[in-house]
Amino acid sequence: MLAFVAGALFFIAFILHATETSTEVLFSPMSLMLLGLTVLAVHLAGVGAGWSSRRGRR
Repeated sequence: MLAFVAGALFFIAFILHATETSTEVLFSPMSLMLLGLTVLAVHLAGVGAGWSSRRGRR
């Protein structure tokens, strides 16, 4: 799930950069890219993967 969020942030950053849209500092393409990399790193670290409790059925 976090990988989809990272992909969406990268896409928004690309569109803002490609169209050279003037935005505030908070939503600049570089800040969105760094936020996307942070979310991707958290995803790769295993956060948000969910816990599956295996209960042995007998």
